[in-house]
Amino acid sequence: MLCEKCGKNHATTHIKTVVNGIVREYNLCSTCAAQSGYGSNSITGMLASMLGDMTPQAVKNQKCCSVCGATFSDIAHSGKMGCGECYKTFNDEILPYLKRVHGATRHVGKIPNRAPLVVKPKEKTVEDLRQELARMVAEEKYEQAATLRDKIKEMEGK
Repeated sequence: MLCEKCGKNHATTHIKTVVNGIVREYNLCSTCAAQSGYGSNSITGMLASMLGDMTPQAVKNQKCCSVCGATFSDIAHSGKMGCGECYKTFNDEILPYLKRVHGATRHVGKIPNRAPLVVKPKEKTVEDLRQELARMVAEEKYEQAATLRDKIKEMEGK
C-alpha cells in the first residue's frame, strides 16, 4: 500500500481518527508520518498534549512522588509517568484523563469486541449446594457431604 500523502513510498504508519462520529483512516510512509507529527514519539507527544491542560492545577498542588520525585507538572509536560508509584500518588489527577483516553478507568481485558463470547460455567448457589448435600447424605457419602457442608458455611459467611 502506498503512502496517501506522497504516493511514492510504502505506507508503514496507519492512523485512524474519529471526529464527531466520522471515521477517517490515513496510511502514511515513515517520512510523511514524521512530518505530520506521527513519529516514533508520537504517543508520548499525544499524551503530553492531552495532559497539558492539567498544569494550572499542578502549580497549586506541588505534591511529588515519594519514589522518583516527579511532580504532576513534570508528568503533564513529558506525557510519561516517572515510576509505578506515580500512578498511586497522582491517582486523583490522572483518573479523569485516563477515562477520557481509554473510555474507562478499570482494565477489563484484551478480548476484542469481534471475538466470540465465552460462556462461563455457572457458579453453584447455596441452594444448589444444599440439594447436592441432601443427595450425598441420602447416598451415604458422608465425606463428600461434609465437604459440601463446609462450602455452604463458607458461602453463607460471605
